[in-house]
Amino acid sequence: MAEKFSAPPAPIDFAAAKKSVRDVALVEALEKMYKSAKPPAETYEWSAEDQAKKAQLVEDAKAGMAFTQEMIEDTEKEIVYMRLNRTSREMSVNDMKEIYPDIAEEVEKEIENREWFKDTLNK
Repeated sequence: MAEKFSAPPAPIDFAAAKKSVRDVALVEALEKMYKSAKPPAETYEWSAEDQAKKAQLVEDAKAGMAFTQEMIEDTEKEIVYMRLNRTSREMSVNDMKEIYPDIAEEVEKEIENREWFKDTLNK
């Protein structure tokens, strides 16, 4: 887009406009205004402060991307582990305790505290 508008605009063909518009005086007034008006060129300068903010945003995004990539790799490893250790009818309770030690610990605490119906819908 910057390339498209980098060159000055093409000149306006007022003669063709005069032929196609009923009010020729309006076109002449616009032509007179166009030829007499010389507005200063508008240029945009990207401030150093804004450049620093944008650079920081880019760096934050790169750091976030690295973290996300790390999470994806960890999740893929976990999926492989879970596929290899699927529960089935042949799996014993001891196998379950080895595979899921956090759940086994929670179950043991519930048994010790006599919380028989802790995780049921009807409390």
